Amino acid sequence: MSLAEILEQEVQGEITAIQQQAAQKAAEIVAQAQERAQSMIESRTRLLASEKAAALTRARSAADLDGNAQQLNAANTLQSRAFVQAEGQLKAIPQHPEYPQILARLIQEAHAALPSADAIEANPAEVDAVRQATQTLGLPLEVRPNSSVATGVRLVGAGGKTSVQNTLIGRLQAGRETLSAQVSRLLNE
Repeated sequence: MSLAEILEQEVQGEITAIQQQAAQKAAEIVAQAQERAQSMIESRTRLLASEKAAALTRARSAADLDGNAQQLNAANTLQSRAFVQAEGQLKAIPQHPEYPQILARLIQEAHAALPSADAIEANPAEVDAVRQATQTLGLPLEVRPNSSVATGVRLVGAGGKTSVQNTLIGRLQAGRETLSAQVSRLLNE
């Protein structure tokens, strides 16, 4: 073998070794780049998943708040309607045949609270029924019309300084808070 062939073989061997080293180095660089890229993809995927979960949580919370607000609004509307209907039915009670007994009971309760009463006031449409009830109960009270009194009576003490009002609508209003809680519970069930 000639010197030129030997040199050529050595040069060829070095070229092959350099090519192998370059290929190995390139493979390492590509592997590192792929590893970094995969890490970036995984990190970005986790970040997006976290953002998506947070957005879903916010959306659910907003939907829950909106749903609760709508439910509360509907409950308030239904409750208001229920009280309006109840008041309407109470205003119609004076037309019922059993109203004189109810009126007598209201007068008895008011008189028990203000036994020194010297007058009783009632809605002008109910004055006759009140007179009958006071006669039946044996109460010598002056009966006076008062258009601000409805579905019951107002007993007035001597000199008009004290009074006790006992009406069905007044009872509804006085019990509204307790009744509201019961109506809410019924609506939620």
